[in-house]
Amino acid sequence: MTERRVRVRFAPSPTGPLHIGGVRTALYNYLFARQHGGDFVFRIEDTDSNRFVPGAEEYIIESFRWLGLKFDEGVSFGGKHGPYRQSERRAIYKKYVDQLLVDGKAYIAFDTPEELEAKRNEIQNFQYDARTRLQMSNSLTLDAAEVQRRINDGEQYVVRFMVMPGQEVHVHDLIRGEVFIKSDIIDDKVLYKSADELPTYHLANIVDDHLMEITHVIRGEEWLPSSPLHVLLYEAFGWQDTMPAFAHLPLLLKPEGKGKLSKRDGDRLGFPVFPLEWHDPKTGEVSNGFRESGYFPEAVINFLALLGWNPGTEQELFTLDELVKAFDISRCSKAGAKFDYQKGIWFNHEYILRKDSLEIAKLFAPIVANNGIDESMERITQVVAMMKDRVNFVKELWPLCSFFFIPPTEYDEKTVKKRWKEYSAQQMSELAEVLSGIDDFTVEGQEPVVMQWVESKGYKLGDVMNAFRLALVGIGKGPGMFDISAFLGKEETLRRLQRAIEVLK
Repeated sequence: MTERRVRVRFAPSPTGPLHIGGVRTALYNYLFARQHGGDFVFRIEDTDSNRFVPGAEEYIIESFRWLGLKFDEGVSFGGKHGPYRQSERRAIYKKYVDQLLVDGKAYIAFDTPEELEAKRNEIQNFQYDARTRLQMSNSLTLDAAEVQRRINDGEQYVVRFMVMPGQEVHVHDLIRGEVFIKSDIIDDKVLYKSADELPTYHLANIVDDHLMEITHVIRGEEWLPSSPLHVLLYEAFGWQDTMPAFAHLPLLLKPEGKGKLSKRDGDRLGFPVFPLEWHDPKTGEVSNGFRESGYFPEAVINFLALLGWNPGTEQELFTLDELVKAFDISRCSKAGAKFDYQKGIWFNHEYILRKDSLEIAKLFAPIVANNGIDESMERITQVVAMMKDRVNFVKELWPLCSFFFIPPTEYDEKTVKKRWKEYSAQQMSELAEVLSGIDDFTVEGQEPVVMQWVESKGYKLGDVMNAFRLALVGIGKGPGMFDISAFLGKEETLRRLQRAIEVLK
């Protein structure tokens, strides 16, 4: 048999913002497709019209654009297997619903919500299946004429899949191995609803995966209970030879305690759980996103890749291309992965260090300008080069770096108490004289001259440098002193020294 081209799909529902767990699922699909030279398909599952949220589809597409994960075909990308939005495929699904009915593998059910509730109250742990279906109002218990009359009268109905009892359903999972499920525990799931003429997730998924030639279904662990039903549906249609391989990914768990990661965890602990900021059109609530929090998309990708997958080496920092080469779906964990958001921050810091200072400077420049400073990109880049190793996010640079652009108007009280001695004003006056005589005000030009002066005077180097830092910065922080003074230049350095002497003595 000819080996099929690898094709995977990511198929979210437009019911709100994309959860970070969904992003990880999409990432693993992307890595798998790229590694095997296959296709990455984007499908929208919008069969549940009641849960549709305006703007959600556009949000999902923009999220992947920001993350740099490119689809090969699908909604808004085109392709020969369209349409890729399930609400536009009604006629396709109806054909397959009718096929199951004709083959006697599905049946029409008229049970009202009230009747179903009454049966649940009557039978403990009620399940609509081989043991109960003949007690219900459906085409198995009504004659054909009655069924047709009800349909003609506009009575709403659903189509249920007929699960035969006593079977052992086999699911081959690339992560969990062989899974065997007794068909007796699977209920006769609803496949189609006449109310909106749309299929449910179960039927639409199977039909779409088959027609779109999907070879591997990589999805979250929460879909594992659905897989036996999907296997039975493939068999019911006679599509066993094209059944995709399954891989059910581990859940993303709370950073603390037990359970699945939720938005509440992010709100409580102060981290985002969505890729982009989300404005809820119904409530007006705004939820933070990784992009708006200052994360680099590459850092988010790298962080997510290692949540539930282990490369088998000590390497932690991967480019997207490196992830494609290293990814092995069999190395995904069966157990849930704790969402260590602190590790996500660490990744962002590492990417700041890896990036060229000019790239960071271009992101920092608008922040500098918003603080009323008109500074050249060259000088902003110099500051970034000195300070980027001290921050996790670009937005943290301003409070650390503002002294490069704005002279201190006050001096930190604790630092003054600790670092400004009774003789500091005298030493700073002398230092100002020494500096004013230096023509080459680079680090290399200043440092030997100042060091020689300190030694010749018998001063303690720490006393001089701490007071010097306080005078120029206003607090005991910052890079090397000669880096600061060289950046400020002679005129500004002497001006700051003079002001500190006047204020602090």
